[in-house]
Amino acid sequence: MTAGSSGARSRSRGDSLRAEAGTTAQIVAIVAATFACYLTIGVPFATLPGYVHGRLGYGAVTAGLTISVQYVATLLTRPRAGRMADTVGSKTTVLYGLAGCTASGVLLVAAALVGQVAWLSLLLVLAGRLTLGFGESCVATGAIAWGIGRVGAARTAQVISWNGIATYGAIAIGAPLGVAVERKAGLVAVGAMTIAVAAAGWLFALTRRPARVIKGERVPFGQVLSRILPYGIGLALGSVGFGAIAAFITLYYASRHWPDATGALTAFGLCFVGSRLAFVRAIDRYGGLRVALISFAVEFAGLLLLARAGSPHVALIATAISGLGFALVFPSLGVEAITSVPAQSRGAALGGYSAFLDLALGVTGPIMGALVTACSYSTAFLTISATVAAGGALTLFLGVRARGVSTGPDRRVVPFPPPSASDPEPESAAADDSADDLDDRPAKSA
Repeated sequence: MTAGSSGARSRSRGDSLRAEAGTTAQIVAIVAATFACYLTIGVPFATLPGYVHGRLGYGAVTAGLTISVQYVATLLTRPRAGRMADTVGSKTTVLYGLAGCTASGVLLVAAALVGQVAWLSLLLVLAGRLTLGFGESCVATGAIAWGIGRVGAARTAQVISWNGIATYGAIAIGAPLGVAVERKAGLVAVGAMTIAVAAAGWLFALTRRPARVIKGERVPFGQVLSRILPYGIGLALGSVGFGAIAAFITLYYASRHWPDATGALTAFGLCFVGSRLAFVRAIDRYGGLRVALISFAVEFAGLLLLARAGSPHVALIATAISGLGFALVFPSLGVEAITSVPAQSRGAALGGYSAFLDLALGVTGPIMGALVTACSYSTAFLTISATVAAGGALTLFLGVRARGVSTGPDRRVVPFPPPSASDPEPESAAADDSADDLDDRPAKSA
């Protein structure tokens, strides 16, 4: 009897592990599109400023514009990408995005070929960056909506986390790869690689099963925005730490005459990915607001330590702690934002919510630069850490507001709701799909 019960438990555990592996395989297959998209972003990222400044002869401001214009395009097209995911389908939205990434590579090759005509080459570079920004917004929003549609809303945190791993992993690989290719074969080869990666991602995404478009009345975007606004503001406040580190850690190290600033960036990235892999299920277990509050606290501690760092070793540890904390800010608040709207408006919520990340990264650089110029790096990072602390305070307020209930005669307030299962959805195939569904048969229309 005991042996039979033990065997039944073992079989049940084995079935559970196989089901979990099948779900993860579906998510990874979908976010492969995100990896391809962000690889096309990372490959030319470090080469374009040098090309515009060194080869075309434009100033540093124009060279910086070639990078920042992409984020402007992404920010402006996020809401549109979300609406596309809700109406024409998330898979179709991803395919549009990867087509945009491919077109950006074509424009980059054209810019390199007409490099002797500086103004024309610059226009083609800028056009390519704008196209890439549109592609990014479509893929980043569409892939998350697609993944949730395929494996169910209960797996939202997993989908967002794996999508983030694909994003930052692709950029980390793409930047040094692009520099190596440009040094060896020139900018034309960088553009050709962008075309090849995006086209391969498009073809692979084409073979994946779509998620069913949910019918029903769409919530007006203004109402969607009002529902996700608190979570979006929290995301923006938490993202300024990442923006400050990404833009200024090398200059911070240089101002202190410290070596190996790239090691700090690597530590940030490794802790970011490690945190998402290790703690993604914590959001399902403890709830998004609880995890977000802890994430803000850890990120705040890292930034505070970075502001007071007296050696490169302490700065490296501080940067790693910041990456550990920042990793779960997006998925933990994202779960709350997405579940605040009906399923048929999920794409719009994703697009609007993600736009706050773009906004934060866009304004952090100038603000951080002004603080450094007027005060010092230490003061700038202290200010950034205070901003992150404000995000934690907002999260605490949201938790208290969500379930501030009295429990017993001592009227103790329970600040956070217990975790609950997300709404079941008809388009979810989590119950019947397995890794076997990932064959290369043609996908149905999204």
